[in-house]
Amino acid sequence: MPKGSVPALQQEMLRRVSKRYDVDVIVKSASNDGLTILRAVDKESAQEFVQETLQEVWETADDWFIR
Repeated sequence: MPKGSVPALQQEMLRRVSKRYDVDVIVKSASNDGLTILRAVDKESAQEFVQETLQEVWETADDWFIR
């Protein structure tokens, strides 16, 4: 991933997810993928929302990621 992409991804995810949830978003660069939802009333619904949001963020990276 390009330099600065992890903090940019974290900012964009926080911007989008915080519209629906009071959250902290942590993004780490790693060799494997993972998504963990902590302390949600409905973890399944929250995970689905975050996964969909992450997909949208990834697909629109040209709009929000400035190198």
